[in-house]
Amino acid sequence: MTKKERFEKIIEYFQKEKPVAKTELHYGTPFELLVAVILSAQCTDKRVNIITPALLERFPTAYEMAQASMDEIFGYIKSCSYPNNKAKHLAGMSKMLVEKFNEVVPDDVKELQKLPGVGRKTANVIASVVYQKPALAVDTHVHRVSKRIGLTTNAKTPLETEKQLIKYIPEELIPIAHHWLILHGRYVCIARKPKCESCGIQAYCKYLTGK
Repeated sequence: MTKKERFEKIIEYFQKEKPVAKTELHYGTPFELLVAVILSAQCTDKRVNIITPALLERFPTAYEMAQASMDEIFGYIKSCSYPNNKAKHLAGMSKMLVEKFNEVVPDDVKELQKLPGVGRKTANVIASVVYQKPALAVDTHVHRVSKRIGLTTNAKTPLETEKQLIKYIPEELIPIAHHWLILHGRYVCIARKPKCESCGIQAYCKYLTGK
């Protein structure tokens, strides 16, 4: 099976079985999603969804969060991973949104990456989820699953994985493909013990077929 054929078969499967796939982070506005994605770094979506209601009730907009001290923000997010760094990022991100972007979350990946705490992955999430841009965010699930099932070859970094994936995924499907791969990695193609017996792409998976 060629790589092109593998992509076509796997995409066909997900289009049929997962026509609707979206982030599991809870949010109502672009700012709320940006806060949630920053908090989600090396932290589960479940934990982030526990943290964000109180945080965003207290600071519902960038302007209000920009007035807060790092210590005050820390008090709301201390149960997530790396709360000190994330409090610093949220404070800095909010201030920059107010001062340089008129509180509007940018839709451009390069502009998004100017915000504190926003790397390429986070920028791609915002661009694709909020603005439906053809940006593919690569987190640990996407990086791992893509390699295991044979969509990528020798990709050592998230950027290498991203470049290999978007080469074969139709542009209009790039936003949803991110969620297909994340959800597959989270619930089926689990890191330590993949549920191969219940996987719908067995016939196209390099991990199982060896080819």
